Amino acid sequence: MSQDQQAVNGVSCVSKVLTLDTMNPNVRRVEYAVRGPIVQRAVQIERELREGVKKPFTEVIKANIGDAHAMGQKPITFFRQVLALCSYPDLLEDNKFPEDAKKRARRILDACGGHSIGAYSASQGIECIRQDVARYIERRDGGIPSSPDNIYLSTGASDAIVTILKLLVCGEGRDRTGVMISIPQYPLYSAALADLAAVQISYYLDEENCWSLNVEELRRALKEAKQYCKPRVLCIINPGNPTGQVQSRQCIEDVIRFAKEEHLFLMADEVYQDNVYADGCKFHSFKKVLFEMGPEFSSTVEMASFHSTSKCYMGECGFRGGYMEVINMDPQVKAQLTKLVSVRLCPPVPGQALLELVVNPPQPDEPSYSTFMKERTAVLAALGEKARLTEETFNSVPGITCNPVQGAMYTFPCISLPQKAIDKAKEEGLIPDMFYCMKLLEEEGICLVPGSGFGQKEGTFHFRMTILPPTEKLKVVLQKIRDFHLRFTQEFS
Repeated sequence: MSQDQQAVNGVSCVSKVLTLDTMNPNVRRVEYAVRGPIVQRAVQIERELREGVKKPFTEVIKANIGDAHAMGQKPITFFRQVLALCSYPDLLEDNKFPEDAKKRARRILDACGGHSIGAYSASQGIECIRQDVARYIERRDGGIPSSPDNIYLSTGASDAIVTILKLLVCGEGRDRTGVMISIPQYPLYSAALADLAAVQISYYLDEENCWSLNVEELRRALKEAKQYCKPRVLCIINPGNPTGQVQSRQCIEDVIRFAKEEHLFLMADEVYQDNVYADGCKFHSFKKVLFEMGPEFSSTVEMASFHSTSKCYMGECGFRGGYMEVINMDPQVKAQLTKLVSVRLCPPVPGQALLELVVNPPQPDEPSYSTFMKERTAVLAALGEKARLTEETFNSVPGITCNPVQGAMYTFPCISLPQKAIDKAKEEGLIPDMFYCMKLLEEEGICLVPGSGFGQKEGTFHFRMTILPPTEKLKVVLQKIRDFHLRFTQEFS
């Protein structure tokens, strides 16, 4: 009998082909804190509540993920009208729908095979939508040209980010591709690097200076990494996730100079580009700054930038719409990129249709314009108000320090934990901020993500919380966290 066979009650049975020992080891190394153990426990608690188990709370509030509609944000009317028309074209005969919505729907359907969003599209995305994305980028960047040939539509920004990383990762041993990512970081990056067996190069954002990016820190991280890998990629998230900072134009220039000097491919994750709240802060796209720096940079620095329909004022996470624009990519490599995306056939066509509406919204002379602008402005104004409320509330709690939420939709406060709590966490085999967040979930029904899931400086502890709940619910969440933190500190002091 072979080693793969065992006898059970006299009958030989073959062990499973796929086990933890025989599966892809890179997948085992992947971790994704945003949907990690704490979220799985939150789902269990929700089930227990439904079954009548008594808890000190009546609902679980999931403030762990940037899922706007799940938190109660209403969809933009115009977007849903057009998507309804595209999904069920018979509604084009219904006079309840405004003419501009019908016009957009017809244009999208005319570009679809068989006039149906149920048909596959071109792998790079529907051409007229890529043209509109290019025009949108040109408007955003003050007229700097954008070509639809450089636009790739994607399944959210995440899909495009992983695709570009796939192209970039190569080599063995000390020649293995190193990818510079910010700490704290969005766990998509560390998870993708683990999956691709690339080398993660961590550079730390400066918490003392509102999570700013310091080029000297980039140099330090790069110099150390050169001992064990070949650094080839620099990833930037602006506005920041989980840290909510908005980079200054000067900072972006410094990063671009650094990338050119060190011959690095730049990846600019700009999915929160409309989410800027703080006075004196403004979103600057990496592409715009790159081209304003002149041909010495704009004709040489290789870059991909990413945007999504999931964030900003849209919050349409479930449609999985997004795009990337590639700049200065070698034409032969671009052909390989097109081949790689074609293996996935195409991004979801409803997501592409939604992206078309984001980049080509109602215009001032169209009937839907006033409602659209009113809804858009209200969403962003409410987020700005909640950003300020969150910062002020946390900074009023002894033992919690919170930087201004300049942009995006999260706060990443630093929490001071008593030594007894740190010891207790170690006893239970937990990282201290995981212990804190798990206790918060069990006692108050609030689901946050521990800072350790994003990376943090040794000896510091944080959590990430989204500012998306409706204002009144957010006030309740903040009060519960305040009460819990004071109680926790007392319990373990």
